[in-house]
Amino acid sequence: MSGTRDVSGFHVASDGTRIVFVASDATTPPELFVTELGDGGNWHERQLTNLNAHWCRRTKRVEPIRHMITRDGHGVVYWVMLPASDEGETPSMVPALVNIHGGPHAQYGDRFFDEFLVYAGAGYAVIYANPRGSMGSTEAFSRAVIGDWGGGDAADILAVVDDALSRYPLIDPSRLGIMGGSYGGYLTSSIVTQTDRFVAACSERALNSFASFSGTSDIGFWFSIGELGTSPFDDADTAARHSPLTYASRITTPMLIIHSEQDLRCPIEQAEQLHVALLLAGKVSRFVRFANADHELSRTGRPRQRLERFRHILDWFEPYLRPKGR
Repeated sequence: MSGTRDVSGFHVASDGTRIVFVASDATTPPELFVTELGDGGNWHERQLTNLNAHWCRRTKRVEPIRHMITRDGHGVVYWVMLPASDEGETPSMVPALVNIHGGPHAQYGDRFFDEFLVYAGAGYAVIYANPRGSMGSTEAFSRAVIGDWGGGDAADILAVVDDALSRYPLIDPSRLGIMGGSYGGYLTSSIVTQTDRFVAACSERALNSFASFSGTSDIGFWFSIGELGTSPFDDADTAARHSPLTYASRITTPMLIIHSEQDLRCPIEQAEQLHVALLLAGKVSRFVRFANADHELSRTGRPRQRLERFRHILDWFEPYLRPKGR
């Protein structure tokens, strides 16, 4: 196997001479491949399916470019996917959406992710990173977020944005949006309590209050201890210090809050509390609730609801960032 791609599943033949696997890259959906051991000990790969050929032919796609910065002795990897443009079109300044993954112990990589292509297709540059806490690096890097939610991880994201702006003069620094889901929603909420550099934000299925999350989430009884090093029932001050809800009155960035009513991981009260706090503080907040949906809405939700979610997101950012061509 070779190339910059992600293998999401594989099976090895009992005699060890054949491997069937599913692989994708940043702009190509998953397909089925086989690699076989031939004469001379060389492996020969063949693609077995071409299920997405029509989509690939009709879709404008731009390969993301990988970069890395050093933060506190750790390498922080990030990618920039520029918006697709017609051949011969003169590039002009473009807005950007900063995307933050969930977890925190997850990672972005070289796999296909439809969201980035949707946003790039709508005229946005897409910036996405693996801040401290992510997997795919060292154990120390993955553990660096424990007890520091909203601290070094937020600083990593802001440093990535600074570096991307220095490398890509095409990106308009006055038209930046930020978004994320689950932990990514948490970090989005947290970052906009610390800076006003983003023109608009979208926080999805987020943890906003450790105090209530610990008693209502399906993982709350152990997650807070594992990630903060303590429980809100034992140390309410630490829980409050790392909760975006505590600082809601500091937010000046217009917020889109998206949440599913059957979310057991981050119950919808997390969104309700932040939305109410923002309204009471006189802030701009739009709250979108999805009935009969759970924490996996954006990934395995009903197709109609997934499409509706994209429409809400694009409609939210458009008046603030106004990408060319929309």
